[in-house]
Amino acid sequence: MTAAPVEIDLDAYLDRIGYTGARTPSLATLQAIHAHHVHAIPFENLDPLLQRPVRLDIPSLQQKLVHGGRGGWCFEQNLLLSHALTALGFRVTGLAARVLANRPPDAVPPRTHMLLRVDLDAGPYLADVGFGGMSLTSPIRLASDVVQPTTHEPRRLLRHDGEYVMQARVRGQWVTQYRFDLQPQRLADYELVNWYLCHHPESHFLHRLMVARSTPSGRYTLRDNEFAHHDLQGRTERHTLTSAAELRATLEGTFGLVLPDTPELAALLERLSRKG
Repeated sequence: MTAAPVEIDLDAYLDRIGYTGARTPSLATLQAIHAHHVHAIPFENLDPLLQRPVRLDIPSLQQKLVHGGRGGWCFEQNLLLSHALTALGFRVTGLAARVLANRPPDAVPPRTHMLLRVDLDAGPYLADVGFGGMSLTSPIRLASDVVQPTTHEPRRLLRHDGEYVMQARVRGQWVTQYRFDLQPQRLADYELVNWYLCHHPESHFLHRLMVARSTPSGRYTLRDNEFAHHDLQGRTERHTLTSAAELRATLEGTFGLVLPDTPELAALLERLSRKG
């Protein structure tokens, strides 16, 4: 006898992101839920740094990101969003992208990033709440060569060799984020890459703390102990966190994370505070 599929606790998810609006599968609902999600659930990679498994099944996603007050990386974030949108009646397809940020434009890295295609009556849109400090804050139309506003920086999609290239306009310059096609991905595809990023010795997620959260007024990022606030006018304030206590206070306060009180985490924060 086959077990019944596990469904997301939609009420708990919407409460976690602070959304109380309509539950109809419309563009307005998608835009509102997308914004609430990125404001409420930070990007973070604490579990890989602590050599803890990152699980992608629905119960694990809910326990960690919804009930546990934690964040996660792209697979966790966008899978959670996809389950919620599907429960609301949206047609959602998982996609995969090659990350090109800080790489040459002709680089061919593996497809290590997840994003979502959401098909509406008005046409297909892209949603992505899991790209760290440059996550989309608004879904954009799956349309090339047109500048599209978001609640933060403008975006555009270019076509290149049969693929789409996601770009963001940052301080007056178009900066490439990633490249993707429209081949649907399955959970097994994400599980494989998720395992790779958790275990490959060259995975940067195993060597650096990366935390990010967007707000209506800008973005906050943390790289190891280097904290930054980027406002919507393009200004950035940076400072170094020099103690484990300051790191914990920032993770719990600015980023809103509920952190475990364990010796392993205390040791990690102490080590990170000494960088620089």
